[in-house]
Amino acid sequence: MIDSPVLVLNQSYEPLNVCRTRRAVVLIFRGKAEVLENGRGEIHSAHNAFQMPSVIRLVYMVSRPRHQKKLSRLEVFNRDQYTCQYCGRQTKELTLDHVIPRRWGGMHTWDNVVSACIPCNRRKGGRTPEEARMKLLRQPRSPRNDGFYIPYRILNNHGEWQKYLPSLN
Repeated sequence: MIDSPVLVLNQSYEPLNVCRTRRAVVLIFRGKAEVLENGRGEIHSAHNAFQMPSVIRLVYMVSRPRHQKKLSRLEVFNRDQYTCQYCGRQTKELTLDHVIPRRWGGMHTWDNVVSACIPCNRRKGGRTPEEARMKLLRQPRSPRNDGFYIPYRILNNHGEWQKYLPSLN
């Protein structure tokens, strides 16, 4: 339980990152953060009991530069929420598919790469979706640069975080 993820918000309630419960309790104990969401019980020390936070907010403002996310398999799968963009099946066994095949000049960019399950990727082959008579569920796009990163598998297990996060669509 001490290694459970905790959402960290800036003073302005903007999401910054995810830390472990142990780090969050230290920030709260030192007066650098406050608990916004609790729902997982308490941690007891010899003299004190601390709430096990799920969401904390820093009491001071942190400014961070925003970097463009790098195009990688994991980032594409997170953007597409581990869903095949052709059939809609959610699975961990995904491949990357170039909407416009590279042999036809399609670039390896955010706007041309989608997640596809293995059967759909085989069926599409080296063709465009129109030629393969397959339709994309969503057009690929560059991910928003929110300045924070939350893996989809963690986000799925913490519904109480939704009200603090901008919409993912």
